[in-house]
Amino acid sequence: MPRQCTPAPADAGAPGNLAAHLAEIATRRDWTGRTAFHQGHRSWTHAEVHDLAARAATVLADHGVGPGDRVLLALPDSVTWVTTFLATARLGAVAVLVNPELTAAEHEFMAEDTEAVLCVTGPGLDDRFADRARLGADQLVALTATSAPATRAHPVDAHTPLYIQYTSGTTGRPKGVVHCHSDPKTYHDLIGRRLLRITPDDVTLSVSKLFFAYGFGNAFVFPLFSGSSAVLVDRRPNPAAVDELVARHRVTLLYSVPSAYAALVADRAGGHISCFASVRAAVSAGEGMPAGLGEQITELLSAPVLEQIGSTEAGHAFCANSFEHNHPGTVGRPVPGFEVELRDRAGAPVPDGVEGELWVRGPTLTPGYLNRPEETERTLVGGWLATRDRARREPDGTYRHLGRVDDMEMVGGITVSPLEVEAVLRGHHAVKEVAVAAVTDRRGANRLRAFVVPTTPIPAGLEADLIALARDRLAAFKVPRSVSFVPSLPRTPTGKLRRHLVRQGAW
Repeated sequence: MPRQCTPAPADAGAPGNLAAHLAEIATRRDWTGRTAFHQGHRSWTHAEVHDLAARAATVLADHGVGPGDRVLLALPDSVTWVTTFLATARLGAVAVLVNPELTAAEHEFMAEDTEAVLCVTGPGLDDRFADRARLGADQLVALTATSAPATRAHPVDAHTPLYIQYTSGTTGRPKGVVHCHSDPKTYHDLIGRRLLRITPDDVTLSVSKLFFAYGFGNAFVFPLFSGSSAVLVDRRPNPAAVDELVARHRVTLLYSVPSAYAALVADRAGGHISCFASVRAAVSAGEGMPAGLGEQITELLSAPVLEQIGSTEAGHAFCANSFEHNHPGTVGRPVPGFEVELRDRAGAPVPDGVEGELWVRGPTLTPGYLNRPEETERTLVGGWLATRDRARREPDGTYRHLGRVDDMEMVGGITVSPLEVEAVLRGHHAVKEVAVAAVTDRRGANRLRAFVVPTTPIPAGLEADLIALARDRLAAFKVPRSVSFVPSLPRTPTGKLRRHLVRQGAW
């Protein structure tokens, strides 16, 4: 059975409260004067962050937030995001982490789904949540400045719900995933400390945002548990902005997704760039790393690329490369404390070298999806999570990610992996990005089509060249029948390809 996140009894001890625990270790380890976050041209120390959080807790309580209540955070990455999350935790309430760039309908769905008692919103969202209590970020900051700090954190235990994060919704409506007060410490103990060896001297820049599982661990959990610092950016930085931020703050750990790393590489002619001299590692997750890109990133940064895989349901990575065991082209070995199995469609284990569906269990798996008992029962079976990822275990114990179960295309009754076709087409110098899908033609038959983002103005004959390249490298049934040139591919805010939109042939 999956573990349970259950409300703590009234007399439970206070040390389980995440916000109180982080404030206590900052004091005990003498981190209070160290920088915790950089935003714009200002920095905040660990002491300032925890003091602001305690004051913000008073403001939230004055607006009716109590233990067990849900507070929706529709905020860009900022110190306000951090302190509002900690303030919510301090009250024993549950933070609902949502992307502020979602549509009004998506925001309303999440507010309704979680029964949020208060919505804290960022710029441009004044017209959202009209039927709910709402507090703008600027108003919260102003009230926090004049409020007395909440003196005592609400007592909770390790299994009390702390936050709800929504799956990225690559194939449909996202689901709310519940995590508990003990989970962030486990993320840091198993990944931040053991695998990435983060110290108080590290400086983090995460292109992935705080409202996603990957970014939450990178830029919130790891800095606060290690006494280090993170650079916060309110929108996804382009390659020029990454260059400037890394150079200005002497970033040591860069976290991103393959598509953003590809843009970073494409933005310069090649070779190491001096602004990256401080970077000691680049971490990649969120989608598969295209062949050859890892080597290009390493050449650009003069630092290792550590690929990993995780999920919202697991909270962070469950399989990862490390400095001691880095095997490019794989997602590494199971994170200490996690177990990974590969199974066939019938649920039987498969041997090394054979493709299977990836199942995982470990200490931070969600107890279930909010208000989705049937989905929970289908996805969490006997304490194991069906990730819906395809993988192969190599003889050295590492796992090679082969895409998602729902990535597969059916053409003429034959199953085709689009990743194999995409890897071939991506090798053409004029291809920046590519996605391949089975698209229904006028006769109702499924035909493979390649959607290509070109690197330059489309050269004459490129479609014919790409089809010829595929014919030369692939079996005939894997060759796309047509090529469409597009300005971009449909992706989630985390950078994952929305294949269900690609299959529609337009977006």
